[in-house]
Parts: sequence; structure tokens; C-alpha cells
Amino acid sequence: MFIADIKKDFYEVVANQRVALLVAADIDGLCACKILQALFHCDQIQYTLVPVTGWQDLSTAFLEHKEQFRYFVLINCGANVDLLEMLQPDSDSIFFICDTHRPVDVVNVYNDTQIKLLIKEDDDLGVPTYDDIFRDEDEEEEGEGSGNESDEGSEPSGKRRRFDEGAIERRIERQRAKRQWEARRREILFDYEQYEYHGTSAAMMFFELAWVLTKDTKDMLWWSIIGLTDQWVHDKIPHMKYVSDIATVQRHVSRHNHRNEDEENSLSIDCMRISFEYDLRLALYHHWSLYESICNSYYTACSFKLWTLKGQKKLQEFLADMGLPLRQVKQKFKSMDVTIKENLRDVIEESSNKYGMKDIRIQTFGVHFGFKNSFLASDMVHAAAALLESTERDENDPTDNFIKALDSLSRSNLDRLLSGIDLAKKKLIAIQQTVASCICTNIILSQGPFLYCYLMEGTPDVKLFSKPLALTLLCKYLLKAFVQSTRNKRCKLLPLIMAAPKDMEKGTVIVVGIPPESETSDKKNFFGRAFEKAAESTSSRTLHDHFDTSIIELKSEDRSKFLDALITLLS
Repeated sequence: MFIADIKKDFYEVVANQRVALLVAADIDGLCACKILQALFHCDQIQYTLVPVTGWQDLSTAFLEHKEQFRYFVLINCGANVDLLEMLQPDSDSIFFICDTHRPVDVVNVYNDTQIKLLIKEDDDLGVPTYDDIFRDEDEEEEGEGSGNESDEGSEPSGKRRRFDEGAIERRIERQRAKRQWEARRREILFDYEQYEYHGTSAAMMFFELAWVLTKDTKDMLWWSIIGLTDQWVHDKIPHMKYVSDIATVQRHVSRHNHRNEDEENSLSIDCMRISFEYDLRLALYHHWSLYESICNSYYTACSFKLWTLKGQKKLQEFLADMGLPLRQVKQKFKSMDVTIKENLRDVIEESSNKYGMKDIRIQTFGVHFGFKNSFLASDMVHAAAALLESTERDENDPTDNFIKALDSLSRSNLDRLLSGIDLAKKKLIAIQQTVASCICTNIILSQGPFLYCYLMEGTPDVKLFSKPLALTLLCKYLLKAFVQSTRNKRCKLLPLIMAAPKDMEKGTVIVVGIPPESETSDKKNFFGRAFEKAAESTSSRTLHDHFDTSIIELKSEDRSKFLDALITLLS
């Protein structure tokens, strides 16, 4: 059931209770969690935080906590499956679900006792009507019962036969109508559940709650901005959706900045200022050298085709066109000449237009902590994602990584954030090198209805790409690069499936599917249903444990028959 009044139907209900927070391991989930934690601290609401990485984790966490808790808040998980069927909870357990995954399962939508959805109904959900997918059995039983009454009583046999014939015809008619209704229901549900996509950021939903409660702070606003930026960085929402959400957040930023203008401490050493920026699409360039950022940002790397000698030469021409000395470009951004930095964005934009990069700038937000530290929202996303999926030695515990990523979002933990930025640089370099080697060695194969790429065991950084966020990012960068480099027009319109080794000992691979590359695409992904059907038809040993249905695990031996089934299914 959708909640109309988030303050009355959610916050005031849990205000005097102990709450279990089950949070999915993604950046938007982390930010939503930070906002909710801050609100709970304000009102001294007791809660237990449990990070969950997949459906099995979610089931285990629920079993462990169902005795102590009656109220469960699920962040970025739980909306796109029949939750009651999966968890089998007691009838007094209540689930509040704030999840960006779409489509929302119809049983969750129409259950008005235990499932409460903190999801905007105006999010273009297209939920089928109740009568199209649920049917009362009472009518059928009544109808079927009426035919049997004729056996009792003492009518002459002729009358009884005629009465029976009428009842049989009515029953046949009812059965035909029921079959037609069921066929129509299957069709409606198939159309509704066919594509997976994402809705409004969970962090933005909880920021709106804070605003309604008049408890919103600048920190909460910044976390909601990071949650929205995560959806843009990981390519989860269409560009128009991003722009309209940015406009919503912009109003809140103006309101907060206006509110703080009169305060005396607005320039104190520990103050926080959020500003709207029309900034460059260069990853982490404030914390890197400009040269390295251009080389390792997918937008510029794909535009120049930096994996070719011609592309490298083009980059040198681009830098010369801007009139920037190599010595300046290759040193840390913070150490660059102040006169160069002053109008750098305009200079880069002007030269980018000549080289066909019309969208080098993007609407985003930046933050200043005191006088020294400034970060863009995308810097925070990259840093938190790198900490969340860290594969450094002794850092393979998902819960530990979750807590570190959560810490990096607090301004009191700048050291953790800076270590995340260093990890993010390594990750971006690894992605760029892998993209270059995949294209130069031609391991992206056209399989008919889709492109396919498999990272072999022994590939550098293959351990990093056993993680879902890193592999998805690699997949998106690789598809953009392939579209730029191929001359085959048909291949430019194909989706991409990518597989990488997950666990050598168990012999499993992780498989990700993404929709075709297009600036105007609606980011709807059909691979979730296709993976299920292909696994079913070939009895492949798969694990559909991830909250994104387009990410699965698969036994290495079953890879070829699974792919053959997918080709047949999608042809």
C-alpha cells in the first residue's frame, strides 16, 4: 500500500518503537540511511542497523530480528518481489519500504495491512488496477454451487435434465470467461514486469520527510544530493529525470543558503556551504591532475578514443588548443597556477565544443567544509562506492566496508573520505585499462541480439570486477567505448552482457546485462526477466540474489548453454 502522508503514516507510527533498519549496499541507500539515522537521533528513536547485500542476506536478517522487532524499514530493497511470500512473517510485522527499484510488485501495492510503501505515486509507476489481476473466488464458488442444487428435491427427470443442461452451459461459460481473464492477467503482468528501471532516489524521499518534520539540516540536504548523484553516476535514471530532480534540490539549497545568510558564523572554520555548480564531467579532477582525470573519465576517454595512438595525439592537440602547459596539466589540480584555474571550466568547454564534446558540463552541486576542503557530489559517490566494494587486503568483510562507506559521508571523517578518493582513482584507472584492453583485443563479440564480453581469469584487476557496482560501471564504460569505436551500425544499437569470475573455488561467474547505449534512453532493462527464463529453460545453476534483477551469479560450466538459451529467447 502506498503511504499518502509520510509523516503521519510512517514517522509518527515508528516514533515510540524499536525499529530494524535493513539497508541495501548502494550509495543512495547509504545516504537515505544517514538521513534517517539523523532523524532518529533527534527524536531518540531506538533502531538497529543491518546492511544487506542480497535477498539471502535480507531473509537471514529478518529471521534473526523478527522476535525483537515489529517494525522493519527496508531501504532500496524489498519493493520488487512479493515480500510476504518470501519472508513469511507473522501477521503483526509491519514493513516500511523505501526502494528505487521498479516495477513494484503488485502484491506489495495492494496489501494494506503489513506492507507500507514510501514511494511517490506520481513516479509514472503504471500499476495495473486491482480488478485486472485479483479475482474474488467467492463469486465462482457461488456460481458452481447453484448447479448442484438441482439434484435434490423430487422434480420429474425431464425438467431436471433441462435444468442440468442450463447449469452446465453456465458453468462452461464461466470457465471460458475465467480462462480469458487469466490469459489477460498474464499479459498485463508480463507488460508491467517486463522491464526493470529506477525511480526517485530514496535519500530524496527521506529528505522530504525531514523537511516536512522541519528537522532538515544542511548535512541531510548534502546526503540527498549524493543519493541523486549516485543515480546519475551509475546511469540508473534518464537525463530528464536527473535534471528535474536537480531543480527540486536546487530550491532546497537556495532556501538553506538564504536562511544562513544572517548568521554570524557563516564563515566560521567548520561551516558548511553547498553551491550549485555547472561543472565538468571529469571524475575527481579536484583531487587529481587534470591530465589523469581526462584520461580516466569515460566521457573524455571515449570521445578521444584514448586506447588508440590517434586518440592520444588528439588529446595532446586538445590540450594545446586550450593553451595549457603540460607541466601545469600534469601536476595536482590544487597546485595549478591560480590564474589558469580561474577560468578553466570556460576554456575547457570552448575547446570541447570544437572536438565534438558538447556536453562536457553537467548540472551538479559542490560542498565546502570550512576554508580548506571542497568536494563535488560525484567525488563523494566515487569515494563511497570504492570503500563499499574495497578489495584491498583484509578488507573483504561486506559489513565492515558498509560502515566505512557510511562513515565517509560524515564531514567529521574527512580522512576516511580521502582514503576513499584514493581507492576510487585506482578503480577508475583499472576500469579504463580494462576497457582499452577489451577493445584492442576484440573480445566483445556480437551474439546476434546482444553483445557479449567475458573477462578471463588472470585479467588484471579481475578481483575488483567481481563486485556488482564496479562491474556495472565497467559494463557501461565499455559499451560507450565500443559504440564510439565500431563501424558496424547494427552493433551500436545492441545491449551488452558482461561476465567476470566471481568465486574461483565455487567456480561461479557474475553476469550483468545493460540496455543499449543512447543519450535519450529511458534506462529500462529487460535482462532481469530474460535471465530468469534462460536459466529456467536450461536448468542452469544460477543465483538470482541481487536486488537488481539484471545481475546474477552463474556456474562457469553452465555459461555456454545459458548464453545459447538467451540468444534463442531474444532473437
